[in-house]
This record gives sequence, C-alpha cells and structure tokens, in this order.
Amino acid sequence: MISLLIAFNLGVATAPASQGAARELAFVQHEGLALTAPESVTVHSADESSSTTSDVIAAAFSASGPNAGSPVRLAIAAATAGPSVGLPVAAPRTVGMSAERLAAIDRVVARGVKAGGYPGAAVVVGRKGASVWEKGFGYLDWDRKSEPVIPESSIYDLASLTKVVGTTTALMILFDEGRIQLDDPVTKYIPGFAGGWKDSVTLRHLLEHRSGLPAGRELWRVAKSPEEARQMVIETPLQSRPGARFEYSDLGADMLGFVVEAVSGKSLDTFLAERVYRPLGMMDTFFRPADSLRARIAPTEVTPPRGYPLRGEVHDENAYALGGVAGHAGLFSTAADLSIFAQMMLNGGVYNGVRIVADSTVRLFTTRATVGTRALGWDTCDNNGGCGSYLSDRAYGHTGFTGTSLWIDPDREMFVILLTNRVHAARARQPAKVISDVRSDLADAAALAVTDGPDGVLAWPASFRADRAVGWNRPERPIRSRRSRGAGSHRKNSRHVTRAKSSKSKRSAHRTTVKKASSGKATVKKSPSGKATVKKSPAKKSTAKKH
Repeated sequence: MISLLIAFNLGVATAPASQGAARELAFVQHEGLALTAPESVTVHSADESSSTTSDVIAAAFSASGPNAGSPVRLAIAAATAGPSVGLPVAAPRTVGMSAERLAAIDRVVARGVKAGGYPGAAVVVGRKGASVWEKGFGYLDWDRKSEPVIPESSIYDLASLTKVVGTTTALMILFDEGRIQLDDPVTKYIPGFAGGWKDSVTLRHLLEHRSGLPAGRELWRVAKSPEEARQMVIETPLQSRPGARFEYSDLGADMLGFVVEAVSGKSLDTFLAERVYRPLGMMDTFFRPADSLRARIAPTEVTPPRGYPLRGEVHDENAYALGGVAGHAGLFSTAADLSIFAQMMLNGGVYNGVRIVADSTVRLFTTRATVGTRALGWDTCDNNGGCGSYLSDRAYGHTGFTGTSLWIDPDREMFVILLTNRVHAARARQPAKVISDVRSDLADAAALAVTDGPDGVLAWPASFRADRAVGWNRPERPIRSRRSRGAGSHRKNSRHVTRAKSSKSKRSAHRTTVKKASSGKATVKKSPSGKATVKKSPAKKSTAKKH
C-alpha cells in the first residue's frame, strides 16, 4: 500500500492510496485553501524506491476564489497493483465544461447529506472519455468514525441499476451473438413459463416492462430456498394481456436473468464477470461481495425482515430470497467502476480496445420505444425520474431504490453517476424526496456546465431543487397565486357579509310577532313590553318560537 504526501504552498496533507488499486485516483480535500495553478502542488511517494512512483494526473480547483469556502480538490494518481479505478482525469476546460458551474454539484450533494437524506455519496461526471468531476461526500454511515466516501473504493448496493449494468448488458451480448431474438417467446427458453397469455410473452415485452407480470410478489415471505423462489417467479400469473400496458416489474427482470442463464449455461453473476466486468477492468463490481470487503461497503437497512443490519448483503429481500443473484437487484459496485461502464456505452460498446457489444446493439437497446419512455431494459430521459431538465432527448439511464442513479447523454458525450445509501437510517422526513431532487440537480448542473454544446452555454437557474428543499423536512405546502389569494379573501368577505345580513334578519324577526286578521292576513301589534303577539282569531292565541 502506498501513502501519498501532498504538499501545498500553504499547508500539508496526507492521503492513503486505496487498497489494491492498479492506478489509484484519490480526491483529497484541504479546507481553507484555494490553489491558483497546478505548479503549486507537488506529490511524493512514501516509498521512493518503488517502481510505481506516483504522478499528478489533474487538479480541480475551487472556482469561487480563496474566500468562497470551497475545498481544494486534487486528483492524485498512484500506480499500484490491483483493480482499475476508473477513467483518466481531465480538467473541465479541456473537455468543454465549466469548473465554476460544476462546483454547484458540491453544494447540491452536500445539502442532501446535511438534510439527513443519506450519510454519504459518491459522484462522477465524465465527458469525452475522461472523468471531470469525481468526488466523495460524507461517510459510509452516520458515524463520523466510519470510512469517508471515496468514489474509486467505496462500494454501494446498486439495487435496480442491476437491471441495466447487469441483466440487460448480458442480453445485449447474447443478442449480438444471435443466441436470442427480441421477439422470441420466453417459453422457448423457460418451458415452465407457459399457459394462456404467457405463451405470447416475448423477451421484448419483458425488457419494456409490458409483459403483463405484476410489479413483484413477496417471495421472501414464502420461499424456503433460492430454487423455490425461482419457481415462484416462473409461476406468477399475468395481470394483463402482454403488450397491453406498462407495469414496472422486478419479476420481469428476474425472468430475463433466468433466460441469460438458460442460454449461456452459466449463472448470471459468472456470465457477467467473465464477459463484462473482468474484460473492462471493473474489479469492484460483483454480486455477493466477499466478507473481506465489508469495511469498504456502505451499509443499507438497519432493521430489515432478516433481523440484523445489512452490510455487504443485498438490500432487496426478494433478491436475497433468490440467493443474492437476481435479474432485478444484487449487484454491488463503485462509482469509478461504473464510469468505465458508462464510457463503454458512450463509445458504442467498446472501451480501451475491448469490445463488449456492437455499436448497433447499443443504439437499439437505448432507443426509446414507440410507447412510453422505456427503451429495452433502459429508461430514457423525459425531464423526470432523476435525469433533470436539461439532458438531451437521446439520454438514457436508470435509478436504484437504495439511492443510486446512472444517466448517459450521447449528444453531450457525457454521463452522470450518483451512489448513495439513502435507505440507511435516513434522518430526513422525506428521504425519497431528497434523493429525487439531488439526482435531478446533479444531472442539471452537469448539463449546464457544458460550454461547447450546440445551443451554447445555457442560462443558469436562480436556484436548484436542493436549495429550496421543498418537502424534505417540512410538510409541502401548496403555493397559491396572488389572484387565488385575492379570490379567497373575496369569498371570505362575502361569507362575512352574508352572515351579518342573516343575523340582522333573525334579530329583527325575533323582535316581532305576527298577528293574523280574521281574513287570514297577518297583522303586527306591539305589546307594552316591546314584544308582539299574534291573533289568528279572537278565540285563539299563539306565540312565535325561535329557530
């Protein structure tokens, strides 16, 4: 393990290189300093005799000046033995981005931590083949004695990102090889998935979440083994005719995982490790992490149905019932590893000379279908769902329940990654609202930081969602316009006038009595006391009652 000594012109800080990194990238914070030139940084290896001497790759500077309070962010590379740590680093201006605008990311993500939405977060923004903004925020859990988040070494439960980084990618490979066709019936590969409407369910239906399968079922409550859970998935009845409607379904993703295993003859995790993660150098991406990695893994649920806090076990109960390897969840990874995957997709299926899938297959699977926003496995950006308001129409991505997201914008040659463990004892009143807003703000800040786009530099918003924090820790109140407030005031005044008139009429009525003449007409006769009596006839009297 190499320890790096970072010497500043006004101070000194030390940072340990992450364990087992082939080319480690670490972002070091030094509060209160703002560097003005790369020359003001020097890096020395603690082991000068080692053949793996560190060198400076890049430096990201506080864009707001020495007095802005922004931390200095230095990208330090150390050549050590072990897994890859992501993309090469580039200064924002070299890839057509504004460092000043990217700095808004720090504020947005940090606000989520401060509000109690999540204890920490890993962020990577990449463009044109390089990592431009890579940073960790907070800690792996709420205890500040825990490990700080480091994008290249902190491991997160990806939740539903498994559907695209795992299952969909495996199907893309099998499609490339001609071993599956999108309109093949599922029963061709899983004979038990048959009968009635099931006979007409295709792989395309499953990928577009239009198979008719329900969103899920509680496998974990019933199944006593992964085999039993698998059989329950296969035997799940359809809720609607295939293709009739959209229903986001974990069970559909599980069926796709079973298809991968049936066609490849390998388990889903083995197939992906051999065909995707190892060839790309994504050595921290896997199902069922080893116990030795526990200290690097962000914890999730504190009181799950399993009865013990989760750290290094898949958070999703159904994925756990399926043995920890499922088509819908179970994958763990780092932000740095995911940056390699995202760049492979931007490159049309190839990275660093290693082709995973054909560029035509990437386009096919990431193009929006004719109905809804879904592509094949992937979702597409419709200015909702965590992709913000500025990514292009061709942008695609996915989110995960644990607080993860990945969005890729081919038009801008850019991707945005956010990993959190917002399911870990969140302290915010509405942690789901926090992560939703932060996801969108992160995508917006990245898109707005592009300076060489076809539309030029886009206008900067007055504030971000995280600045307003609507509904995070206080009940969300509807905002009424001035006209509606005026109308409400008018209605209130009208009601007051009506009540006043009504009361006056009643008082007047109570002060009088009616006297009917013999002809049947009423006459009024005041008594000495001021009250009135009524005479219907000379022989009959009555007194009026108050209502």
